[in-house]
Amino acid sequence: MNSITAIANARLPRWLLGDAWPSQAGQPALAALTIAEGKVTSVTPMGAAVAGAWDVKGAPVLPGFVDAHTHLDKTFTLPRMRHVQPGLLGAIDAMMTDRLDWTEADVRERAGKALQWAYEAGCVHLRSHVDWWEPEGTPLAWNVLASLADEWQGRIRLQQVGLIKLTLFQELAQARKFAQQVKATGPHALLGGFVHSVNWDEGALRNLFTAAGEAGLDVDLHVDEELNADAKGLAATARILRETGFNGRVVCGHTCSLAAQPETQALATLDAVAQAPITLVSLPITNLLLQDAQTGRTPRQRGLTLVKEARERGIPLLIASDNVQDPFCRVGSYDPVEALAAGALAAQLPEPFDTWSESLCRSDWLERKPLATPSLVGASADLVVFHDADAWGWPSRAARRTVLRNGIPLTPVASFA
Repeated sequence: MNSITAIANARLPRWLLGDAWPSQAGQPALAALTIAEGKVTSVTPMGAAVAGAWDVKGAPVLPGFVDAHTHLDKTFTLPRMRHVQPGLLGAIDAMMTDRLDWTEADVRERAGKALQWAYEAGCVHLRSHVDWWEPEGTPLAWNVLASLADEWQGRIRLQQVGLIKLTLFQELAQARKFAQQVKATGPHALLGGFVHSVNWDEGALRNLFTAAGEAGLDVDLHVDEELNADAKGLAATARILRETGFNGRVVCGHTCSLAAQPETQALATLDAVAQAPITLVSLPITNLLLQDAQTGRTPRQRGLTLVKEARERGIPLLIASDNVQDPFCRVGSYDPVEALAAGALAAQLPEPFDTWSESLCRSDWLERKPLATPSLVGASADLVVFHDADAWGWPSRAARRTVLRNGIPLTPVASFA
């Protein structure tokens, strides 16, 4: 399929344009983009007609997505399960039973299907956690995902995180062993842990960071995925990073307990997080389903973390899919826009396109040194065009879209004329 060399009348989000970008009727002026050799070479306000440009007629346009927190090992397992007890711990029990019958072929088929869905939705970067319960050896799914990371190179950047329960880090020697196993997997692998009130151990968390620091690994944690005001994981993580001077990037997913804590306590924790190399990830769909879940009772609490307060403090915050069609979450599609749509309603987010779409696109917020100012110029022409949506109602009517990879559309653009 032919490459697109120019795009006319693109509606880009405010966060990508800068303060000097002109406005029309209070809205950012539409943009003209030029593309050469698979990269965006210029972004300018629309002026005269651009010769040979694909006119998208004011459609919202975003950079390719990062789905920063998923579970490819568990995905699409729900249809083969019987009754699952409501809530996080019930889902864990169901998953532990199902994984006894996993094979490499089973995991590869399910994870490959997920990657294809993500690719078609516009994802360029996906991070998957992998359950790791074994103190010896590596999980079956760990090796499958390492293989898939190679196979999908050039289409999706696939990272994998060892999701290890915190109690397995109680001995520093064991923590170092885990870190070395992850390190040997390659630069796309990270050390991770499940940090929850049921297994809380500050010494073990310190060992995790000690081992990761020695191995030069970044860390990605499930933290405080509960509505327990006494949960200590996020606050302790920020404090340990300050005390140890850990110089990697730390991603903390969920942090639901912030919403259950007294406001002064929760905001003090976020103040500490803002001073640390921490990125937060919110998982609206799964946490709306899992938190405050009981049979026959309408949930009273939403289970979201404090996304607005985090953003106000300049904390990098991403929104991601999490579980898809498994005992933790019966819905989902590996389309991060779907996750943001749920979050926009549940958290009452203003200006989802102009402001909060940034939480789907900032892959650099997972890196050790995030970019200070995002820009399309010089980046790969990995773009998503939403033909039926407008910037006011987005992400409504976001299903019909054209995905460009290096300037080449995955589907013929003529079909959207």
